[in-house]
Amino acid sequence: MNLMVFWEKLVKGIQINFINENRYMMVVEGLGTTLLISFFAILLGAALGALAFFMRRSRFRIIRGIGYLYVDIIRGTPMVTQLFIIYFIVFASVHISPVLVAIFGFGFNSGAYVSEIIRAGVQSIDRGQTEAGRSLGLSSRQTMTHIIAPQAIKNILPALCNEFVVLIKETAVAGYLSVQDLTRAADTIRSRTYDPYIPLLTAAVIYYIIIKFLTLAIARLERSLRKSER
Repeated sequence: MNLMVFWEKLVKGIQINFINENRYMMVVEGLGTTLLISFFAILLGAALGALAFFMRRSRFRIIRGIGYLYVDIIRGTPMVTQLFIIYFIVFASVHISPVLVAIFGFGFNSGAYVSEIIRAGVQSIDRGQTEAGRSLGLSSRQTMTHIIAPQAIKNILPALCNEFVVLIKETAVAGYLSVQDLTRAADTIRSRTYDPYIPLLTAAVIYYIIIKFLTLAIARLERSLRKSER
């Protein structure tokens, strides 16, 4: 009997929250926005991370200092605060889509952590590899490109993938910029139906499915890398 009552309440809740007024489309569009922000923020974060890494290895003190300052400030301040600064200060006088601001903000934040991951990966390679390359007559750039980078990328690939998984979850705060992402869509439905359970739990389940799929893909990648090492 209790199971029947629960089932009836669940069906009624789904009807009220998602079927009425086609509110399920808010979730679909919010999911699309979340994936859009995540995808381009990942690309931007990878590019900025690589750039920051090479800046920190520059011979020029100013460039090296800028790279260190970027990583230090980004890692030392909250993500939400950075979004607010970018949206309300940096782009205050420019009419720009909040989605673009979110992409830039999350990518800018991720770049600092990607830079640290790359640095750790390069430092994990034995110094003798660099000395061997230089003794063969290779320049510093050639040694990095042909000897160090291929080994470092293999070592840091799982960590990079995990950083991107974390980035996807962090995009849930994009709603602070009035971005209608998945979390904001669920909260909007909650405010209209006064039912916090079904819309918010649905958003949590969708996030979980996405993250679980990516986690399994990363685990499979790690197994493939271990097999190739053997």
